[in-house]
Amino acid sequence: MIDADVKLGANVRIFEPSMVNIFGCEIGDNSFVGPFVEITRGVVIGPDCVIESHSFICDGATLGRGVFVGHGVMFTNDLYPQRDRQVVRLKTVIGEYASLGSNCTIIGGIEIGRRAVVGAGAVVTKNVPDYAVVAGNPAKIIRQFKTEDEFFEFAANRQPTAPKG
Repeated sequence: MIDADVKLGANVRIFEPSMVNIFGCEIGDNSFVGPFVEITRGVVIGPDCVIESHSFICDGATLGRGVFVGHGVMFTNDLYPQRDRQVVRLKTVIGEYASLGSNCTIIGGIEIGRRAVVGAGAVVTKNVPDYAVVAGNPAKIIRQFKTEDEFFEFAANRQPTAPKG
């Protein structure tokens, strides 16, 4: 279900509109949303983002350009949920081109920096600086790069190459 008040940019691709719950948010140009995703009111997703299946992005979250959200990523926005009070909506900001690994949990009220990488299954409870790689529960920095070029050089040397032929 996609609510009538959702603002979809140009060329947004939603895998199957009947298999998502998207309410009162903005999704930027050229972004992709997989099946079984829920995006709640007030979320802002920048252009060129990928939101893989079974992910939940709750109000208070802003994703910059080119963010990758892996399968089953969960955002939270209330540190002490109670059924007898209103949720306190914490702001969460994901920087441009950050990558959130499958099944990680993003605890509300934090910032994840530009080109940061969150490992699969990590639980992020604190801010993550630009160009950092974090993993674990709670997530800790396991590698920190100084520049985008340093990050790209490391990533290029770690990527397997496709067989020729």
